[in-house]
Amino acid sequence: MNLINKKVTHKRFGMGSIVKHNDSVIEINFASENKKFVYPDVFGKHLKLHDKMVANSLEKIIQKREAERQEEEWKKEEEKKLQQKNLELRLEHEKLMKNHKLHPESQMVFWCDAEEENSSFSEWKVFSGVIKSGNNQGKPNKPIRLHQNSAVLLTAVDAGMPEKDRRILGVYMVNEDFIGKLSEDGYIPAHSTYRLQLTEQESDQMHFWKYYVNEKYPNKMTWNTGKYRYFENLWMAQILLDIVSLKSDPTERELAQQFFEHFCKMNQIMDQDLPKPNGALMRI
Repeated sequence: MNLINKKVTHKRFGMGSIVKHNDSVIEINFASENKKFVYPDVFGKHLKLHDKMVANSLEKIIQKREAERQEEEWKKEEEKKLQQKNLELRLEHEKLMKNHKLHPESQMVFWCDAEEENSSFSEWKVFSGVIKSGNNQGKPNKPIRLHQNSAVLLTAVDAGMPEKDRRILGVYMVNEDFIGKLSEDGYIPAHSTYRLQLTEQESDQMHFWKYYVNEKYPNKMTWNTGKYRYFENLWMAQILLDIVSLKSDPTERELAQQFFEHFCKMNQIMDQDLPKPNGALMRI
């Protein structure tokens, strides 16, 4: 908008004429001297244009700028609130990490269907499923026992085979900063390093029920409902140790050994005191 030579009246300096202006400063020639003001802020309270048509156009510009300013302030306030919320979540996360007490059954075994047998390894995460009933029906399950010491065991049963033939497909530690009770989307991501996938030949030698047993029904091998169940830390250590012995490739064997040692350290397990597997299959 060109305001050069437009007549104005200032509350203090009286009548004048605009001689210069840009997007932020306006200069006005009054009877005694030239004065510079912040543009367009000076209009309204302190300065008035004589030309009503131009004044109306300028008012629209001022209103637009004010709306943009308020929008910017609102964004800054929202950003501030978000930063505060993230800070509170981070502090809560650090507190939970620091004060975590080991649960003796903080490992998860997951039942993979045919599609998940591929996606679990390509994406290195599993979905814990949704709540079936109650006030939270439809919301993702929270794997509340899982913490930085937890591993997820991936298993499957081939079509037409009995449950006792459930085999282990692979295993991974949860992501380094994962806390199950804080999970909102139900996904359980893998650790960046500690993750193992078994070959088909290796999987055929790793029977899940060799390690797992329901002490109430020690001779039963059944999995009725649900995508996952928790099990003992010691059993996971037994599984990892047997995977180490299965691996023939030196690189894979070294990774499996590092995985096993890391797991034992995180779960305060002395590997030399590890008992032999005594799952339901071993009790037949």
